[in-house]
Amino acid sequence: MAANRTHTAIAFVGARKPLEAIQVPTVSPKGDEILIRSQFTASTPLDLHRADGGLLMKSGDIFGSTTVGVVEEVGPSAAGRLQVGDRVFGWAFQEPRYKGHQEYVTAPEWMFGKIPENISSEEAATVSENLITVFNTMATDLGLPTPWPKPENYVPDHANDPILVWGAASSVGQFALQVLRWYGYGQILATASPSHHEYLRGLGASECFDYRDAGIAQKVLAAASRLHQSGANSDGAAEAIPFIIDCIGSRDGSLGPIIRGKIAQTGSVVAVMLPVILTHASPEQVPEYSMDVAEVLGSLGTAASSGITVKGVRTFFVYNNNPFFKEKLPSEIMPALLAQGIVTPQRYRLVEGKNMLEREENALQQMREGGVSGVKLVWRTLNQ
Repeated sequence: MAANRTHTAIAFVGARKPLEAIQVPTVSPKGDEILIRSQFTASTPLDLHRADGGLLMKSGDIFGSTTVGVVEEVGPSAAGRLQVGDRVFGWAFQEPRYKGHQEYVTAPEWMFGKIPENISSEEAATVSENLITVFNTMATDLGLPTPWPKPENYVPDHANDPILVWGAASSVGQFALQVLRWYGYGQILATASPSHHEYLRGLGASECFDYRDAGIAQKVLAAASRLHQSGANSDGAAEAIPFIIDCIGSRDGSLGPIIRGKIAQTGSVVAVMLPVILTHASPEQVPEYSMDVAEVLGSLGTAASSGITVKGVRTFFVYNNNPFFKEKLPSEIMPALLAQGIVTPQRYRLVEGKNMLEREENALQQMREGGVSGVKLVWRTLNQ
């Protein structure tokens, strides 16, 4: 590669300020790294948290963690798993040169997998971040095993216990349904807008509920009681839902019904996506967030002694917490699940614009306006 080569990246300037297209060095791969000519990426609620709330950002930071593209160079000590010309997808964020919202990405080979031939590049952009989040949530926060390869006739310990996925039409929620079903969890309750219910049943939901229903807590608990192998406890009280995944992470919109509505009871473990949203971003409103789950629970009037365990999901630490996932999840497990049809790419909306900067701004605006439901926002990283 020519010396002093640069490319376009999209950078943070300040909370609620227009983003900036900047020029950054195109770094040749060293050691086990690969250089990827990016083709597509995705925008996520976390990007909106950062753009409008300045969450964990400083001026000049590059956005994005999802990269889909073609390998252009391979470092001298890479494992040789990927070759020049391979289509790859992955999730990387630790260094500026790893970030997804730029034309070229240089990152370790192990962070990427080869895209199966039956999957388009646009479809691949819907997968990495959220599928990795599901595996991390199950293993780290809920303590549910994710054996790989999955043993023949595998039946997990909690196969017949109800599991609630709140916000199942979200990107994390859709993959949660599919992965839980594949590992043998057969009693999955899901909340979402009614327009998504049929689709979510196809992904693995046993029963679906409208999250806006005023009586949702009673309906979910009644369903959980029916699904328990032993029915109700001897005193007539419904048994707890042992595992709850809050894919929305909103103090009032999801944790409120789960905690105040007593869907979570003594013995329940709730895994909530971070940050917890205190005030949603909108075209007129500055968002507020919290990374402190205990503080949020306190604001909901929940005592620490209630017997409910609430854990904030921190997927950015997944590879530090789980060396096996670092070795296998991006490079082997994700491509295999896609190739075998165990999980399917999400429905997506291709965001248009005359260049990278406009496409990213348009994606953020769509999320601010609240018009994104059940789809992933995908856009081209070719700067034209």
